Amino acid sequence: MQLNALWQFMQVDMQADNFEAKMRQSEDRQKLIKQRNLLMELQNNMKKLESDIAVMKDRMEAVGDEAVRLEKVLENLTAEIQAEPPKDAEDAQKKAEGVQKVFDTLTRYEQEMRKMRADAEAKDRQQKEIRTRAAKTKADYDQRKAAYDEVFKTESAQLKKLREQTEAEAKRVDVALLERYRAIKQHCTPPMAKLINGQCSGCFMNVPSATLLEIREGNTIAECDNCGRILYVED
Repeated sequence: MQLNALWQFMQVDMQADNFEAKMRQSEDRQKLIKQRNLLMELQNNMKKLESDIAVMKDRMEAVGDEAVRLEKVLENLTAEIQAEPPKDAEDAQKKAEGVQKVFDTLTRYEQEMRKMRADAEAKDRQQKEIRTRAAKTKADYDQRKAAYDEVFKTESAQLKKLREQTEAEAKRVDVALLERYRAIKQHCTPPMAKLINGQCSGCFMNVPSATLLEIREGNTIAECDNCGRILYVED
């Protein structure tokens, strides 16, 4: 009976799927992925710090250039006042306000420069810490990956053997029935369930009497109305 061949195929198919799932979910693999993600996060943090430092450096250069220009302006204003003293109180106040405005701007630039220097030093320390941590993480990752690669190589060979057995069993099954099995497998695993005491052993729901009769007479290949699995009766 075709269902017997399909049932046998399912045993090997599920064994291969379970083995592959176990490979993906292995503790060593999960630790390796976690370590890889941490390394990527550290590398991204390094790139962001480098970008921030570059922007900060450009700003410091711009502020420094502007400060030099304003110092020259301040010197010129002072020289002009000395060369041509104010004519009256109003003129003196106007010139003093001009000098004070330049001086205030210079003061703000100096404060900004001090803050940027402090921030740059902090980011430089942070960059060194991340670089040290990334180097250690990379060394640990490489060591763990080398060990995992050996295990993965062995397990991959075992999985390949199981898949080959699955392909061999598939050749004994009707093509249309196999397609039906694979369609069900997309939303329900395993795709087949034994019919035991009038119940689907996959979802434990009772199977309608009419369906039971058709199955016993061998007139149809039935699916569970509840879960959609192909119902199988052992010979």
